[in-house]
Amino acid sequence: MKKNPIKEKSFKFSVRIIKLSKWLKDKNHFELSQQLVRAGTSIGANVEEAIAGQSRKDFIAKMSIASKEARETNYWLRLLVESGIVSEKMCNSLMNESEELIKLLTSIVKTCKENENPKNN
Repeated sequence: MKKNPIKEKSFKFSVRIIKLSKWLKDKNHFELSQQLVRAGTSIGANVEEAIAGQSRKDFIAKMSIASKEARETNYWLRLLVESGIVSEKMCNSLMNESEELIKLLTSIVKTCKENENPKNN
């Protein structure tokens, strides 16, 4: 079976988000932990749904949602750092990963839309 880089990256990212969420819960930051884990794990879940999409339109819609969730996750990570709850060092690689996911997902959506409407290029 052919490897799917976005599927693998989003899954590994979700695992790391769950670990940070557990750490936040241990520090009694329950609400922030829930927001982060919902957005961060939703990326991979939407990628999985997109791969099993019933149509090209469905694929684009799910990948677009995954992109939005990656942006939201990046927001929560930045908020955690700026508020002093988590050190920049602790979140730096996760923020970089979320930015990479945003770029990849945005590129996938853009390419699919262009291929869907080649006259609009």
